[in-house]
This record gives sequence, C-alpha cells and structure tokens, in this order.
Amino acid sequence: MGVAGPSPSFAGRPPGPVMDRDEVDRALARLGAEHEAIETSLLALQDHAGRRLLEGAELTGVTKDRWASAEQEITLLWGYFEAYAAALHDTQELRARRRWPGREDLVELTDRLRGRSVTVASSAAHPAPSITGPAKLSEQFSLEELVSRMNKLYASSLNMVVTADSVWSALPARIDLLSAELQRTRSLAHSVGVRPGEHPAGDELESITHELSTLRAQVISDPLAFWRPAPGSSAPGGGRPDTDRYDRAARALEDIRREIEAVLQVRQDSEARLMRLRDVLSRADRTLTEARSARGEVLAKIAASEVPAVSGPPTALHERLATAAEYRRHSQWNRLSPLLESLEREAEDELLRARESLTAVTAPLAVRAELRGRLDAYKAKMARHGMAEDPLLIERYDAARRMLWSAPCDLRVAEQAVLRYQQAAAEALVPRQSGPSGPTDRRGDS
Repeated sequence: MGVAGPSPSFAGRPPGPVMDRDEVDRALARLGAEHEAIETSLLALQDHAGRRLLEGAELTGVTKDRWASAEQEITLLWGYFEAYAAALHDTQELRARRRWPGREDLVELTDRLRGRSVTVASSAAHPAPSITGPAKLSEQFSLEELVSRMNKLYASSLNMVVTADSVWSALPARIDLLSAELQRTRSLAHSVGVRPGEHPAGDELESITHELSTLRAQVISDPLAFWRPAPGSSAPGGGRPDTDRYDRAARALEDIRREIEAVLQVRQDSEARLMRLRDVLSRADRTLTEARSARGEVLAKIAASEVPAVSGPPTALHERLATAAEYRRHSQWNRLSPLLESLEREAEDELLRARESLTAVTAPLAVRAELRGRLDAYKAKMARHGMAEDPLLIERYDAARRMLWSAPCDLRVAEQAVLRYQQAAAEALVPRQSGPSGPTDRRGDS
C-alpha cells in the first residue's frame, strides 16, 4: 500500500513527553506523506482491473465468499482513511495557528500525534461483526495504529483482487486458444470420418469440448479455486494459477491431433500401402504353392521321411484386404487406418511362415543334394590320386549312386552308403610301408 507500519515509539502507548515544535513538524510531514501514499494506493485499488471484474462478475464458491469479505474490508478501509484524513487535517490546522506554539498547543499536538485521539464510529469501524468481532459503538486509535490497521486491510484486499486478476489473466485466454485449436481439430476429424459415436477419438473430442466449456465457466465464476499460493510467500498475489485440468485437456487434445494426422497420412498413402499388401500376399501365395508342389515331389522321391503339411492360402487376410479396399473407396479413413496397420504386420508374418514352410518341406531334397555333392566330390578327389579304377571304390560308389539317384530314395540308407565310400577312400589314401628303411611319404590330398 506504500504506507508505514506502526512506529515502535508511538503505536499503542501514552503520549509520553511533550513534543517540541521541530518534532511536531517532522511528525506532521511524515504523516502527510503517509496520507498521500495511502490515498494513492486506495485509488489504485479502486481502479484495479481485477476489482472491477470482481464487482461485475457472477461469483460462486470460495471467490464469492472471499469477495464479500473483501468488499467489507475495502469499505472499512475508506472509513478508516476518512477518519485518518480528518484527524490529520485538524492537527495540521492546530499547528498552523501559531508559528511558535505555546506549551498548551504542544501538549494538544502531542496528544493528537501520539495518543489515541482518533475516534472511528461503529458504522465505519465495524460494518459487520464477522470481520472484527462483536459490534462496538466506536473505537479509539492513534494515527500510527490507524495506519497499521489500514495496512493490514489493504494487504488482504489487494491479495484477493490480485489473485483473482492473475487467474483471469492467465487461464481464460489459454482456454480460448485451446478451444480454437479444438475446433480446428474437430473440423479436421470430421473430414476424415472421426465422429462421435463412430470413433473413440470423436467421443474424446466431445469430452474435451465439454471439459473446456465447464472449466472456463468455473474459472470465470470462481477464480480463487484455481490458485496455488506460494509456500511461505506473504506478498499480494504470491503463487500461480492451477492449470492441472487445462494441462490434461491440452495433452489429450494433442494425442487426438496426432491420431488424426495419422489418419490423414493413411488417406494420402493408402493406395500404395494396399498395393504393397497385395504384393506381399501374392508372394506368400506363390511360396505356399511352391511348397505344396515341392511336398508332392518329396513324397514321390524321398522314402522314409516325414514331410510337414503345407497350409492353404491366407483366405482371411485376402478378405480383410478386400474390406480395406472397400473402406478406401468409401473414404472411411478412420476404419482403414487400424486395419492397414494390422494387415501389414500379419501379411509379413504370413510371408515368413510360407517361406519357413517351403524350407521345411524341401529339407529332404536339400539333404539328398548335399549327399550327391559329397559323393561326387570324393570321386573326383580319388581320380586326382589315380585311384578311380580301384574295384572297391567303384563298387561302393555305384552302390551309393544307385541309392541317391533312385526314387524313392531312402536318405538314411543312402547316407550310410556315402559314408562307406568315404571310409574306403580314406583307407586307400593311407600310405603303405616300404621296407626296413622306413615309411615312404605317399600321402595324398586331404
């Protein structure tokens, strides 16, 4: 408020020693300056934007109760100020009567400046018993005590006005900006088929719309309910607006906005994604067809081998792909978006399963091919060592070859025949002893 508190030398004490002229003049100068500061602060409070808003608003809740008390406090403030101004004016007039006041004048001036010489009637001092206790007809104050009382009432009233104004300055504008963003998102959502009752995001948009409307009405009517005082702060307006509900609505709207953008992205690239899905499913179909054909070949050519069954074409995926194409034709982007995502995952899984099935079915043929390659590799090796005409090797090679090139081929028996040929080849390559002089090195290639 800009006014001094009670002086430890004066407040609430008897006048004490009689003041001399200089002391009186200094006290009057200080009290005059305090009068100007008090008047300036009261006029500023009277013109404060928050106060004007509070006077014109339809308040509810804690703000309504606090403002009722604050209005009484402001009325009391003006009553105190008028009594203070009148007492100061009378004291200034008394001092102005004589340039050199006598003792009687100084005694009276001292009593007015230091004593409880200001009487405030009950209508000004106690407009309501709830503020200062039981009603009194009048109350006596010293000028310093009156300043102290006005300071406390001013601080309380200003805190209430500043707090309400801070909430009104912060939250409604932010809510309005978020509401404007909400309307843009709703319009965009409607254009891609995201509507209440048809899509969860549409229902959520309706919920956010209702929440923002309710929040704004509550902030306007009860701003003090949305204020968090700063711990340990005694300054007017110490704290910040409570934005928790606003922040939750903003986060929810941002989540929906991202979801709508994803749907828009689906609208832009849906045709390319559908084409990729058709290609993946076509490759899966071809792979399964190849696996079924290979299974028939394996069953005809390989004996005593367990060949896994091959599943049929992914009919369910083809049906869902047709549904996705239907969604696209009818611009049902909100339904197409999640369907495409699941189809893309499942189509890739289906292609992987088809490839694994083909690998499992053709495994016996791969084993036969490996045995054939191994047999021919050993025959070539023996030919390099000049042992191609070895009767035992020829016999065992022919036996293994008949088994591997006959149908059906028993892989277990054929593998044993190849192993026997390898064993005979290894024995033929072992160097022979050449008399007492010791062994001759006849090792061939390994």
